[in-house]
Amino acid sequence: MAAGTLDMVIKGGQVVTSSGIRKLAIGVKDGQIAVLAHDASFLAAQRTIDASGKYVFPGIVDPENHLGTQRPLKDSLSSETRAAAAGGVTTWGIMQASPKLRKTYIDEPKPEDVVPFSQVMPEFIELAEANSFIDLFLTGFITTDEQALDIPRVAKEFGVTSFKYYLHMMQGPRTYSVWPGRQKGGWLGFDDGTIYLGMEKAAEIGPPGIVCIHPENYEIVRIFEERLKRAGRTDMAAWDERSPHFCEAGHVRTYAYYAGITGCRLYIVHTTTKESIDEILRARAEGVKVYSQTGHHYLTLSHDVWKINVPLRSEQTMAQLWEALRAGHIDCIGTDHVDWGMSREQMDKGNVWETSSGFPSRVEALLPVMLTEGVHKGRISLEKLVEVCCENPARIFGIYPKKGAINVGSDADLVLVDLQRTMKVSRDMIYSSAGWSIWEGTELKGWPVMTILRGNVIMQWPEGSPRAKMMVEKPLGRYLPRKTGHQLYPI
Repeated sequence: MAAGTLDMVIKGGQVVTSSGIRKLAIGVKDGQIAVLAHDASFLAAQRTIDASGKYVFPGIVDPENHLGTQRPLKDSLSSETRAAAAGGVTTWGIMQASPKLRKTYIDEPKPEDVVPFSQVMPEFIELAEANSFIDLFLTGFITTDEQALDIPRVAKEFGVTSFKYYLHMMQGPRTYSVWPGRQKGGWLGFDDGTIYLGMEKAAEIGPPGIVCIHPENYEIVRIFEERLKRAGRTDMAAWDERSPHFCEAGHVRTYAYYAGITGCRLYIVHTTTKESIDEILRARAEGVKVYSQTGHHYLTLSHDVWKINVPLRSEQTMAQLWEALRAGHIDCIGTDHVDWGMSREQMDKGNVWETSSGFPSRVEALLPVMLTEGVHKGRISLEKLVEVCCENPARIFGIYPKKGAINVGSDADLVLVDLQRTMKVSRDMIYSSAGWSIWEGTELKGWPVMTILRGNVIMQWPEGSPRAKMMVEKPLGRYLPRKTGHQLYPI
């Protein structure tokens, strides 16, 4: 490449991919990686970034957030994608119901609001590209037969190829047990027939078409919840006991079987137990294409810390999850980030049954937690971290090698990481609208210090600064349509 033709060169850093760590210079042109070189001396560019002493990762690809459920999507995108950029995330998968993708916020959707995704995608894309600071793709919550039957159209016209079922929101034959948040989220009732239709249609469009499930059998969970309440339990750990491991693993077994019948690729969004992992391995041995995700919170926070769906688990289970991650039985890490817009004091009622479920600011903690508890404690390597936080999510959801890779031709989405930087989490660091983190007061070692999106430096965290600094005023995020039939899928 002729001198002076590059927009940016990042030199001196250790470049991390799943296949190894190499000292390379990265040349960027028109938002893409144009050259990878061992010798940077012949590369000239308008801007040179010295990454000496740092590690260079692909931009983090986080497959799960739920922006727009509790706050208008416009507001949620504006605040939470800044938080994502501060955490090194450059690509975010929004998992959301169709009524929540509108320009006008619908607090509690009615049946007529729950329309096929092809009807709301133009609004969603406009909102996303006007307000997001990072790139986005959509995984739509399927809640009606009409939405399931719409899958081929929304895939062809808008590149939506991933779909999710909240199994704890199912409407069974009896309606006396209703999940409290069902109507607010737009989940007004569906059954196994709706799920079967979605699996058929996801299989029909082919890879990277995929169905995601939240496995948690609420029809059984309600029995344990009633017993725990009668016993007077109000502590956080009761939330784990109300949703025993078999309630998660049973759903994995059932829907992996249906995925095998239909030929649908299946993604387990919350893999939190050894029993679920055993079912995943069983299904894989039977030829089912099934992938699994856990979260940094499931790996590091015990069940007595907070309530979340699926629940946080015990210390023993956390150790089993680390082992499964290292062994390759778990494919991805997802934050399951929520945007409550509420303080901890507002959410925590001192009683598990009354406390708001879920905690905010997960995305800002993803990399520091995984580096501190995973890499620095010898549980996983840097290469494995990049595999599960960048490459695998991009492959599974149909955006690799555009995203999740440091290859010539890939988008120049990069994160510079200082493995030795040690900081204590505090509220003044937080960009998320809630303004607090479950990891407050925790000292974490290893932080993102620069986030680059398509060759644009969007976040920088100078040494000694108490907070990461956004480097752009105008949102630069783009919606990412996926294309079916890509030769790299399935992995």
